[in-house]
Amino acid sequence: MKNHLLFMIALAGIGSAAIAADGTASDASNAIRVYDNVVFYDGYRMKDNPDSLISDGVLRHSCSLYSTKLTDAQLDAIGDKLDLNVFIKACCDNYDRIGNINIALVEKGAESYDPDATPRIEIGRFITPFMNMNKEPNTVPYAYEVNYLSNLLRDAELRAKHDLWLEFELFGIPYAANTQIAGCAGRNDVFAGTLEFSTNEPAGPTHGNILVPIVIKKPEYIGNNLNNYNEAATDTLGKTVKTYTYTVPEKVADAQLVLITSNHGANANGEEYNRRNHFVYVDGELVLTYVPGRTSCEPFRKYNTQGNGIYGYSKMPDLVWQSFSNWCPGDVIDNRIINLGAYEAGKHTVMITVPDAKFADSQGDIPVSLYFHGLKEGAFESGVEEVTAATTGVDIVNRGGLLYIDTEKDVRSVEVYTVGADLVHRQWNKNPISLDSLSGIHVVSVELVDGHTINKKMIF
Repeated sequence: MKNHLLFMIALAGIGSAAIAADGTASDASNAIRVYDNVVFYDGYRMKDNPDSLISDGVLRHSCSLYSTKLTDAQLDAIGDKLDLNVFIKACCDNYDRIGNINIALVEKGAESYDPDATPRIEIGRFITPFMNMNKEPNTVPYAYEVNYLSNLLRDAELRAKHDLWLEFELFGIPYAANTQIAGCAGRNDVFAGTLEFSTNEPAGPTHGNILVPIVIKKPEYIGNNLNNYNEAATDTLGKTVKTYTYTVPEKVADAQLVLITSNHGANANGEEYNRRNHFVYVDGELVLTYVPGRTSCEPFRKYNTQGNGIYGYSKMPDLVWQSFSNWCPGDVIDNRIINLGAYEAGKHTVMITVPDAKFADSQGDIPVSLYFHGLKEGAFESGVEEVTAATTGVDIVNRGGLLYIDTEKDVRSVEVYTVGADLVHRQWNKNPISLDSLSGIHVVSVELVDGHTINKKMIF
């Protein structure tokens, strides 16, 4: 593995795709429209979908999970630059909900498939804002830069073996809006969704991609994704830790894991409102430490047109947002890319642990999606930025038995962990830390008030 794995890795963030002024369409000549204003309905109605007989090429597995086969023409049009653009229009659900986009590897020529029995990967997750359909803006755009996904979608061997279906999943319920939003009485449509890819000129087929789906999030109504109170959701009851095993069929020249997590639980002291350190281990080695959450959710206030308890009535400073928000209604959830470098064939493990998670009243969970992507030849583009001491103006040094945080930037907290992710020290400023009680390898995590987290492995 490459020797930089401990550092926070940059996220697949908002791309530069063309989005029309009304947020509902793109006039770019290189836009590949896959879904056009499809309507989602009450998720609890399951199979009772009013649009199930519409001949629009969309397979409606349920009221909240749709799928359509990507055509050869669409796949052949993909270049080596790729953005995924999603537009959600308000109907009769005025709460924040989880949506996600998936790729299903379906048997060649099949006209339908069972999602639970089909290999699938999640490629993008988002949270809807609190929206009143009668107020503007009533549509919110989400965008992801997914150049690495272009390799998979253009792979000749993968396309010869499977049809690639693109899933659009959005679970909503209309019950609050039925009484709170004018015009929603008696209605069960919750959102309308449009999805397109934006790309450059066609780049032709690729070869030698190795794709291994590892785990995909369960729907909101099922839950039990990752928590500490359900034996199906943890390795050990009482601890938020889950190990996933996967097998890589061939040695690859370069590899990465693509990870998506988000913390949920809106009850009092729920996990939605507590930022926690997340640790990811591959084959027993710590490869990623991160704390979810934006510097501020203010950029998404304009989309939250329905009054709610998250945004309140006036702008809030960054420190307030950083004190409780794991994600912003109206924003994407990040795709975290873990670079692995050259990677051997065989059985491997990835473990995710959130040691400080509480899950008050045994409520909430952390939906996890994860897949392995390897290249038999070549390498992934080097545009993945690491947030390190060198790039952030922060250095963590041991001077004469004291640990110093050298920076002119404002430090929110300093935490020291064992390699087993046990917290052994926390403080709220950058004063020296005595190392007298520390011995062996530890991870020092410094969080700045601007949201950056710097992690450094040190031997004491």
